Amino acid sequence: MAKMGLDRHTLLVAAAELADESGLDSLTLAALAQKLKVRSPSLYNHVNGLPDLRAALTVYCIRLLVETTRDAVIGKTGDEAVQNLCKAYLGFARSRPGLYEAFYKVNTQQHEELESVKQELLNLFLRIMEPYGLGEKETLHAIRGLRSLLHGFASLEQHGGFQMDLRVDESVAYVLQAFLRGLHAERGRS
Repeated sequence: MAKMGLDRHTLLVAAAELADESGLDSLTLAALAQKLKVRSPSLYNHVNGLPDLRAALTVYCIRLLVETTRDAVIGKTGDEAVQNLCKAYLGFARSRPGLYEAFYKVNTQQHEELESVKQELLNLFLRIMEPYGLGEKETLHAIRGLRSLLHGFASLEQHGGFQMDLRVDESVAYVLQAFLRGLHAERGRS
């Protein structure tokens, strides 16, 4: 029987908190049960084991990332939208490090909602790229490049990869400006 007040959403929030505190790899059903003050078997009323929990956590992460980045770009277009999206994306990765790990470590798990939320994220990127007037294929290449730029900075920062006496945000701004100049150059060639 499910504990009163315990539902899948509550379970995911607690799992995300554990992942943020100790990293995704330390998330176990036993640790989650302890945090929720239930016995481990009770969790099976809401998830089908650790792989299902991690896949659901990926969906939860992408949903929050979509909300965060969408809110950052409302009313913005062009370079301002891209810059705001990047700032929100990196802010999310910094504030939710364990949850962000679920975005790229568990992304291949099968989950009924995963394709839908991945499409929402892609649609957001597609909308902010519209003003650049690139072709369909070129837009997708640009989105891959932008996501790689963001994930590279997020991942390297998360793992202590920036040891120089140079602010990471300055590097992000510099690389992003170069990326945007490239988009404008491509638009001029069309």
